[in-house]
Amino acid sequence: MNLQNLKFEKKDQIAYVTINRPDKLNALNQAVMGELREVFTQIKDDPEVRVALLTGAGEKAFVAGADINELNKNNPVEAKAYTHKGQAVLDLIENLGKPVIACLNGYALGGGCELAMACSFRLASENAKLGQPEVKLGIIAGYGGSQRLPRLVGKGLALQILLTGEQISAQEAQRIGLVNEVVPLAELIPRAEAIARKIIANAPLAIQYTLEAVNKGMEMPLAEGLFLEATLFSVACATEDKKEGTAAFLEKRAAVFKGK
Repeated sequence: MNLQNLKFEKKDQIAYVTINRPDKLNALNQAVMGELREVFTQIKDDPEVRVALLTGAGEKAFVAGADINELNKNNPVEAKAYTHKGQAVLDLIENLGKPVIACLNGYALGGGCELAMACSFRLASENAKLGQPEVKLGIIAGYGGSQRLPRLVGKGLALQILLTGEQISAQEAQRIGLVNEVVPLAELIPRAEAIARKIIANAPLAIQYTLEAVNKGMEMPLAEGLFLEATLFSVACATEDKKEGTAAFLEKRAAVFKGK
């Protein structure tokens, strides 16, 4: 891959994806979105990668928003295509079949907040600020903010954030459930790595099916969600990993999972 806007590396079954436009506060443009699609498609298909960490370059911003210069040039037809393309990339990340941990190392605003919400969960540094300021520009959230935010924090809090356009602190974001943990900046990636290693120790297919059960089940009535859970549970019971996991438990040893 010839990446101009991202850094990408793999180590110990973890993929590290860094949006690398610190002079622009890592703002999202079409080039960045194209590279995110390329990188996460590769991660999805790479059996050696079990967890991905997504962050921004520098100490000021995860992603401070969309590239306004690019957005300002869009006519309505182009804007609709722009939105659909972005939503497709975030849908890829959300339904990757592997956990993606957003490491918010500063501003996560507009498209940056939406990108973070598409990840499996979010860790934030103490200096992080989150928000959806689109109404201040005469537009609305276009990369899923109006849909994912209410699902994460509830309708009332989501509307307050969306309608005021105000930024909230990392600590407030944790209080309302938008981020999982707040840590000092220097501990952000190490903490994410520690969580990733705990995930990697578990059965790959069980992780995949759990993500599917939660993501798809959230869009279903409870009865349908329970049926989906039962179906995925039965599929998991047919795997070699299930046999290994139960045997290892009974034999009081560490399981060796193969993702089969």
